[in-house]
Parts: sequence; structure tokens; C-alpha cells
Amino acid sequence: MQDQTVIEIGLGAIILAAKLSAPLLLTALAVGFAISLFQSVTQIQEVTLSFVPKAIAVAVALIVCGNWMLHEAVSFTTELYERIPSILSGG
Repeated sequence: MQDQTVIEIGLGAIILAAKLSAPLLLTALAVGFAISLFQSVTQIQEVTLSFVPKAIAVAVALIVCGNWMLHEAVSFTTELYERIPSILSGG
């Protein structure tokens, strides 16, 4: 196996991880910012006010994007399995 192949597979895995985590992280970021803004305006400092909406929003984002995320992960894995013979032969 060549160094370039290892780097290419590793880079693909890192990009896939970023693509899969982006919807959940961006949802948590947006909801967290909105709740933080609401807390600073109203001066309500309650911990559960921050946690519960974020957890619900991330769960909804997972339900909405879950099918796409699963498809992306399966397609990456299938592509890797199809590449095994060419990787082992050195081509």
C-alpha cells in the first residue's frame, strides 16, 4: 500500500466525519446561541433552559438528517471495500 493511498483514505474519512457531524453541531450551535441571547435579555439563568431545547433540537436534526448520514457512511464503507483488491495489488 502506498503512502498516497493511506493519506487519501484518511482524508476521505476526516471529510466524511466533518460532513456527518455538521448538521448536529450547527443545530446545537444555533439553538445554544438563541437560548443564550434569550437568557441575557431576560436575565434568567437556568441550566435546564439551555440543555433541554438543545437536546430536543439535536434529536430532531438527527431524525431529519439521519437517513442521509447513514447513506453517506454506507457509501463510503462500500467504496472502501470495493477498493481493497486494487489497494492490496499496489495499483
